[in-house]
Amino acid sequence: MYPARIIRQMAKSRTVFICQSCGAESLKWAGRCPQCEEWNSYAEQPVSVASIDIASSPPQELSSVSLENTPRMVLKFSEFNRVLGGGIVPGSLILIGGDPGIGKSTLLLQVAASIAENEGKVLYVSGEESISQLKLRADRMELSGQDLFTLPETRMDAILDRATELMPRLVVIDSIQTVYLEGAGAAGSVSQIRECTWRLMLWSKSNGISVFIVGHVTKEGAIAGPHLLEHMVDAVLYLEGERFSANRILRSVKNRFGSTNEIGIFEMRDRGLFEVTDPSQALLSQHTEGSIGSVIVPTLEGTRPLLVEIQALTNPTSFGTPRRTANGVDFNRLVLIAAVLSRRGGISLSNQDIIANVAGGLRINEPAVDLGLALAVASSFRGKRVNPGMVAVGEVGLSGELRPVSQLDRRIGEAAKLGFETCMLPASIPSGFSVPDGISLLKVRTLSEAIKTAFS
Repeated sequence: MYPARIIRQMAKSRTVFICQSCGAESLKWAGRCPQCEEWNSYAEQPVSVASIDIASSPPQELSSVSLENTPRMVLKFSEFNRVLGGGIVPGSLILIGGDPGIGKSTLLLQVAASIAENEGKVLYVSGEESISQLKLRADRMELSGQDLFTLPETRMDAILDRATELMPRLVVIDSIQTVYLEGAGAAGSVSQIRECTWRLMLWSKSNGISVFIVGHVTKEGAIAGPHLLEHMVDAVLYLEGERFSANRILRSVKNRFGSTNEIGIFEMRDRGLFEVTDPSQALLSQHTEGSIGSVIVPTLEGTRPLLVEIQALTNPTSFGTPRRTANGVDFNRLVLIAAVLSRRGGISLSNQDIIANVAGGLRINEPAVDLGLALAVASSFRGKRVNPGMVAVGEVGLSGELRPVSQLDRRIGEAAKLGFETCMLPASIPSGFSVPDGISLLKVRTLSEAIKTAFS
């Protein structure tokens, strides 16, 4: 019988084949991974299982657990706090990814300096930059660096030893693809990423210290490494935006301590990233009133209403098959809207290329933008402008009917706040709906009725 408190597993070593794309393991080599269907992605790697000490603890009633000693660390960035669900939870492991040059290291250096200024010591581990390079970036952003300790190290054992000696409030690993453990393969491989993240998770939970991990992304936009990496961490954040645009969007795709639908909007400047306090106004700052093929749509990102500009352009196709290009909206929704417009709206698009775009670099997946997208396409095709003082919101069905969407009061309230006078929406809105002051409702039942009303 095993002892009551400690169970030991003897160290073993074996050789397996690991897919370098998704992390799937196999005892034999295969030309194609059955999980992700990538060709020639299996690589032979030794796997060692070290001795593990598991100390048992008695079960504890959940109602008796106190949270008084685990308050969230609130940042000076309200946009970052919104995405995290109110601040950083002590002992949490947070993964942040994004395209190269998008601003991940810049944002985390600002976060680290803010925590060091208000909460205590912070350790910034850089496997890609030297201390002098970090100092140059900190001086450019006018960060004091007080209580912000830097460590240019890539060995995971050395990083954990230095972090244990310092016992900071926050640790930043930039990036997880550069750190390694002895005997676990090359740095950046699937086995290294998995083992290093496992070590960081155990250290973070046992010491109650939050850890930020920077992850590189693949050409498809997903975080490089096995999907197990995203399952191990507590929160997964993506920093999005066009590289040559000023706007940056911090999006939460997983969060054990808050909503996964929240976004934070930042603006890239010479001194780093600055939060945008009025996103709707910023997204519409370059909007030209009365433009052909442009419609304003009130959308929701989590609990925040946003006004975005949907742009569409139609052009006679030069080839036999017309093209459909979607930037910021779902491609399948664009195909659906084009089909409904052709069959139910009286607009023949069989010989027209259609290009749809969301201004400002946002990506919108909710069906509430269907009506605005359809009106933008119709506006471009007919060469007529939509009323510049009108917003449109509603879901379009396959039979051409318009269906209501959730939280209409918040969407219309945001439009009224920015001075819009009319809102086109489905006629079947919920009973008891209160109309905000300064805006009138234009109710329509079908897409064809909406097109006639918008261009009458």
